[in-house]
Amino acid sequence: MSKKNCIRKALTHLCLVSSLLLASYNSLFAQEPQHSNKPPVHGSHWMAAAGKPLSASVGSMIFTQGGNAVDAAAAMLAASATIWDTMGWGGETQALIHDPNTGEVHAINALGAAPSGATPEYFQNLNYKTPPDYGPLAAVTPGTPGGLMVMLAEYGTMSLTEILAPSIEMAKGYPIEQIQAERIEYDKQFLRIWPDTARVMLPNFDPDNPRDWSAPYPGQLFVQNDLHGTLMNLVEAEQAALVNGASRKDAIMAAYDRFYRGDIAEEIVRASQAAGGLFTMEDLDNWQVYIEEPISTTYKGIEVFKLNSWVQGPVMLQMLNMLEGMDLQGMGYNSAQYIHTLYQVMNLAFADRDFYYGDPYFPPEEPIAGLLSKDYARDRAALINPRGNQTDIGPGNPYPYQGDETNPFLRYLETWKANIEPRWNGASNSVINNANTDPISEPNVISETDNNGNVVSIMSHDEGFHAGTTSIQAADKDGWVVSITPSGAWMPAFIAGSTGMSLSQRMQSFELSEKRSPYNTLEPGKRPRATLSPSIALKDGKPYMAFSVQGGDGQDQWLLQFFLNIVEFGMDVQQATEAANFESYQLHSSFGDHYSQPGRIVMRSDMDTLVLRTLIRMGYELEFREKTSGPITAILLNQEYGTMTGGASDFGDDTAIGF
Repeated sequence: MSKKNCIRKALTHLCLVSSLLLASYNSLFAQEPQHSNKPPVHGSHWMAAAGKPLSASVGSMIFTQGGNAVDAAAAMLAASATIWDTMGWGGETQALIHDPNTGEVHAINALGAAPSGATPEYFQNLNYKTPPDYGPLAAVTPGTPGGLMVMLAEYGTMSLTEILAPSIEMAKGYPIEQIQAERIEYDKQFLRIWPDTARVMLPNFDPDNPRDWSAPYPGQLFVQNDLHGTLMNLVEAEQAALVNGASRKDAIMAAYDRFYRGDIAEEIVRASQAAGGLFTMEDLDNWQVYIEEPISTTYKGIEVFKLNSWVQGPVMLQMLNMLEGMDLQGMGYNSAQYIHTLYQVMNLAFADRDFYYGDPYFPPEEPIAGLLSKDYARDRAALINPRGNQTDIGPGNPYPYQGDETNPFLRYLETWKANIEPRWNGASNSVINNANTDPISEPNVISETDNNGNVVSIMSHDEGFHAGTTSIQAADKDGWVVSITPSGAWMPAFIAGSTGMSLSQRMQSFELSEKRSPYNTLEPGKRPRATLSPSIALKDGKPYMAFSVQGGDGQDQWLLQFFLNIVEFGMDVQQATEAANFESYQLHSSFGDHYSQPGRIVMRSDMDTLVLRTLIRMGYELEFREKTSGPITAILLNQEYGTMTGGASDFGDDTAIGF
C-alpha cells in the first residue's frame, strides 16, 4: 500500500472515530439549550419576577415609586393572592430575604398551624386516613396576610396602604385570564358546596341552567367586593394608627392585629365553624409569624440558603452535600449516569425528609445538624448502586453525626416501609408512558364528601404531587434580595364568610400516625411540613442568586437541577429555567394519601434514545412531557458588573421585568 493510501486510510479512520465521539458527545448534550425560547431580562436598578405578568407588573410599579425589593415582593405577593395565581389570601407564605445592611439572610415563617380541635383522633373518628383535601377541615390558620405585614414592617420602606393599592384596585375588578376562568368553571360543582364561595366565584351561575357557564368569562372583570372590603379594613387600621402617632412599623402591625384579633378574625372563625371547621379566636390570636435564621450549606464555595425543616427545603442542601464530591461535568448533562446519580441522591434525601422533617417548635427537635453533616452525606451517597434503581431506600440515622444524641424514633426507623401506591406496578415491566395524563389515579372527580361538605379527596396523585403555589423573586441595586414561594387556598377554595378570603388546605400534609413520619404528626397548634422552598445563594458573601419554583413535591428536584445547570454546566439564567429536567415520584407525596411510586421518572420528550434504553435497563419506569422545566423564576446577580439578570421559564405565564 502506498504511503498516500496509508495516510488516506488513517485520516478516514480518524474521521470515523471523531464522528463517533462527536455523536456520543451530542447524545449526552442533546438537551442542553444553545438558545432559550425567551430572552433573559437584564437590569441594573431592579428586577421583579412572578408567576403571572400582572403580578410582575405590580412589582415594577412599586420599584418605580421608590420601594425596595421587599416592598416590591410584598406587593407582588398581594397581587398574586388577589388574582388567584394558584393561591389565595388565606394560604401560607414564607420568604428568604438578604439584608445588605447586615449581610445576613433572614427567613420568614408564615405557615399556618392546626387549630386547637385538630387531633389525629378527631380525623380518625371520621374515618379519614389523612385530613381532607379541601374545605374548612383542611384549613390551617391563614399565614399570607401576617407574613406580608411582618416582612413589610421589618424590612420594607413603604406603608401597607401603598403596598395594597394595586390589589385593592384589582379587587374592584380585573380582567380574569382564560386559564383561571376555566379552572373555576371546572371546579364549580365543588365551589357550589359553600354559599359564600359560590357567590364570589360563580357570578354567571343560572339556577335554571346550572350546566351553563357559571365562572367569570375569560376577559370579564372579576369583581371581589368582599375581598376589597377586607383589604380596605386593613388600610383603615393602619391609617387610624398613624393618625394617633404610631410609627410606620407599629401602624402596619395595627392592621395585623385587626386581621388576627379583631373583626376580620371574628368573621373567619364564625364562617369556618358554621361550615364545620375548627378555628377559634384563640387559634388566630396565638398564631404568630417567626423571623428565623435560615439553614445553609456550601457547594464548591457557593453558600446556599434554605428554610428549616418545617418545609422540604433542606433536602436540596442534603443533595448538594452528596453531589459535591462527584464529577458531574464528566458524567455529562442529562446522561444516563447523571440522571441515575441525581435520582438516587433524591431518593436518599427525600426518604430523610419523609421521616425527619417537621415543625421545629414542637419536640423532639429535628436532627438538622446531622442531616446536613458532610460526613453523613458521604456515607449516604456510598449506598448508591451504580447499576440500577433501588426501590427500598429508606431514611438514614443522622443522630450519630451530631454528637451523642439517641434517635428517639429508632423503633420506627427499623421497621419503616414505603407507602407505595397500591395500583403501582413499579418498574417491573419498564413501560414507556405518556405523562400528559395520570396513568395511576382516577380523573379529578370527587371521591367522598363528609356531612359538613368537606371534600375528602378530589385530586389525582399527580395533581396532588404538584399542588398549588406560585413564585416571586425581587432584587434591587442596594442589595436587597427576596425569594418567596407562597401557596395554599387554591381552587376549589372555601371562602370564609364576608371576608372574601379563601382558607388554606395545608392540613392534608400532616400524618395521623407517627410511624412513618414521627416529626410531622398532627397536633393542635403545629405547622404541617410544607413543600414550599424559596432559595437564595451567596458567592463570596454577596448575593449571587435568588430562585424558586411552583409545583409541590417537585420543587427541590427542579431547583437542584436548575442550580447545577448554572454552576456545573455554564448555562445562563434563562437557559437554566427552560432546560430539560427530570422528576422522581419515588418520594412520598405530601398530598392525598401520601403515596410513593418507586422507579417512576418523568423526562422531556426529546430525550436521547440511548439514554432511555440505559435507564430502562436500570429499572426505571419512563414517562415524558413536552416541557419539564418547572416553571422556575430566578434572578442571577453579576457581582463583577453590578448588574442582574432575570429568568422565567417558558413552562407557563411566569414573567421577569427589570430596569
